Amino acid sequence: MPELLEVDNCSLAYDGIPVVKQVSFGLETGNIGCLLGPSGCGKTTLLRAIAGFELLQSGEIRLRGQVVSHSGWALPPEQRRVGMVFQDFALFPHLTVAGNIAFGLRHLSERERRTRVRELLELVGMPGYASAYPHQLSGGQQQRIAVARAIAPRPELLLLDEPFSSMDAELREQLAREVRAILKQEEITAILVTHDQYEAFAMADEIGVINQGRLMQWDSGYNLYHRPANRFVADFIGQGAIITGEVLNDQHVNSELGIIPGRIPEGCVPGCKVDLLVRPDDIQHDDESELQARVVEKAFRGAEFLYTLELHSGTRVLCFAPSHHDHAIGESIGIRMEIDHLVMFRQERQTA
Repeated sequence: MPELLEVDNCSLAYDGIPVVKQVSFGLETGNIGCLLGPSGCGKTTLLRAIAGFELLQSGEIRLRGQVVSHSGWALPPEQRRVGMVFQDFALFPHLTVAGNIAFGLRHLSERERRTRVRELLELVGMPGYASAYPHQLSGGQQQRIAVARAIAPRPELLLLDEPFSSMDAELREQLAREVRAILKQEEITAILVTHDQYEAFAMADEIGVINQGRLMQWDSGYNLYHRPANRFVADFIGQGAIITGEVLNDQHVNSELGIIPGRIPEGCVPGCKVDLLVRPDDIQHDDESELQARVVEKAFRGAEFLYTLELHSGTRVLCFAPSHHDHAIGESIGIRMEIDHLVMFRQERQTA
């Protein structure tokens, strides 16, 4: 598939202070991308540059191969065929649901507008709400209507700026899945900005993790979790703990949790010290295991417990266990390693 959007070595600054630094990525037609990172990392600024609201300091942005932004110049937003969904929904309170959705369809005949509104209300699961007003809708319903309004003119690219941030975690993920299904059905290319990794996983095909204005990794959610490019991505995505290890050979590392097979970082020789990222699902509860750890914290999750365990050295790791394995704080339990994707980094303090 051709790339609809190309962000090429883009940098932005406010009052001479760099905000986005040499970011490059591409998004294929029909795919959903996500810019994910902590508050203040530059993700919304980059989204606004893609929309045409911010000028680039350097680099280029291209839509279908056409340059729409370069240093000091930007094609106006209304000429880009880009739609936007905002954090606060931005629905017009004086217009009905149908009026909101039809707002960007003035170029169509009245009959065509009615048909498109009806199609979209069916698509977002709200066929009986055409005459309702925004204040009569729940937050989730308002957001569905905001999405319907944004995609009504069939934009080439849809930009979503923290669209679910005002909702609780469960509703955020549910809406992310629903909006993904809507965009896929309409074959609309989109970019989501969020700080919530689970929202990103639920909605996006590709995710770019941003830190301090730099793109750390552009990849699938699976690869970000199992094959993080650097320590920031490893820490930011998912849960986990770092334990130390020593390289034994080109395939194995010795650690407090035993000898672990995995891909050794480039340049590491036997004796090299490494940091291992251990996820909760890498450690299995096993009553028969000789390796013991002490329960220091526990969190009930319904079907499972998330245990915080302290190893003999004092290092703490996380472990999921079925909820019928209910162990007390201070109790020692047996554990074993079961790692399919070992993530390790050479310890930065080493010089050899």
